[in-house]
Amino acid sequence: MAGAQYSRLFERGWFQLKEWGMATEWQVRSVWLPGYEVAVEARPIEGVENLSALTYDPDRKTLFTVTNQDTELIELSLDGTILRRIALSGFGDTEAVEYISPGLYIISDERRQRLFKVRVDKDTQRLDAAESKHLSIGIGRSGNRGFEGLAWDPDGRRLFVAKETPVRIYEIRGFPEAEPGKTFAVDVSDNPKRDRGLFVRDVSSLQYDRRTGHLLALSDESRLVIELDTEGRPISTLALSRGHHGLKAHVPQAEGVAMDDTGTLYLVSEPNLFYVFRKPSH
Repeated sequence: MAGAQYSRLFERGWFQLKEWGMATEWQVRSVWLPGYEVAVEARPIEGVENLSALTYDPDRKTLFTVTNQDTELIELSLDGTILRRIALSGFGDTEAVEYISPGLYIISDERRQRLFKVRVDKDTQRLDAAESKHLSIGIGRSGNRGFEGLAWDPDGRRLFVAKETPVRIYEIRGFPEAEPGKTFAVDVSDNPKRDRGLFVRDVSSLQYDRRTGHLLALSDESRLVIELDTEGRPISTLALSRGHHGLKAHVPQAEGVAMDDTGTLYLVSEPNLFYVFRKPSH
């Protein structure tokens, strides 16, 4: 364990040396996380505990998160204000939520490694797992170290699913888009080479950037967001530690990251802290 941790620290340090050398090459054609500065830091979301995920809804121009105790799906404004709370019944240990298309979301059950397909409209007040289609994937079960992050690629029709530790990112095709009553095939694949190159201790959330085709992976334990290119190679990082990107204090337990249409990054941290990162306008 100590050897693995040392290796990750060495790889991270070596990457940081290379990162600035790649700045000219990647700034224009990547998300380029070093360019972000914190705009809202550690704003409490009152009345909520144990936030576990974050996703942006481009239709409603809002954010959705889930809690993993007294489970709820919660809609937030872009400044972190609660707009509504939707009770969840039977979903287990909810750790991730992802927007797929208008009114369609995926919610994950970490322990049982289930992905639930749910419909949400403006009048939804409660969701029951028994009434939702789901996909069970028993890959490397390890107690409370299952599916922690989701990201949807609307062009490639891929659902990225992150396993917290040991770090794995799977790609699922064929779910959630199967039509009711019709047979469908689900393909699950991974990229061991990419996963070995992630110099982080865990992955707690994912975000797909449609403009670049790049994937953002959030690590709570390493206090880091990593940008991966289309080949799965690390391109840039955003450190969630005091003194970086304008942060006055460490982000204590980052659990969810999302990006809106303008490239603004939103982040939630347990138990109920809300952050916003933007690139300064010039």
